[in-house]
Amino acid sequence: QVQLVESGGGLVQPGGSLRLSCAASKFFHDGISWFRQAPGKEREGVACMSKHDGSTYYADSVKGRFTISRDNAKNTVYLEMNSLKPEDTAVYYCALKEYCGGTVYDYWGQGTQVTVSS
Repeated sequence: QVQLVESGGGLVQPGGSLRLSCAASKFFHDGISWFRQAPGKEREGVACMSKHDGSTYYADSVKGRFTISRDNAKNTVYLEMNSLKPEDTAVYYCALKEYCGGTVYDYWGQGTQVTVSS
C-alpha cells in the first residue's frame, strides 16, 4: 500500500510563490508526478519526474514557473511554484503513475488547496 501526503498549500497573491511537499511511504512507480483539479475543470497533469533517470516534464501552462524535485533520503517530492496566477488555483495532488508518458494515475494523495487571489 502506498501513502502519499501533500502539504504546503494556501492562499497567495498573484505573482507569489509556494512550495508543495509530498511525503511518500514508497515510490513504487517510475512516474512521480503532480496533477491539479479546479472546480468545473478537467484534471491537468502539471509536472512529472522519472524515478529512473530524473528527467522532468511540465505542462505548457506551468513551464518556466514550476519546478519538480525530489529528496531521495526523505522519500519526499516537491513542487516549487513561482509567478503564480489566479488560473493556478486548484487542488494539487501528488501522484504516481507507471511512467511519465502514461495517462493513468495509480496512487494519489488527499490533495492540498492552492488559491491565488488578491
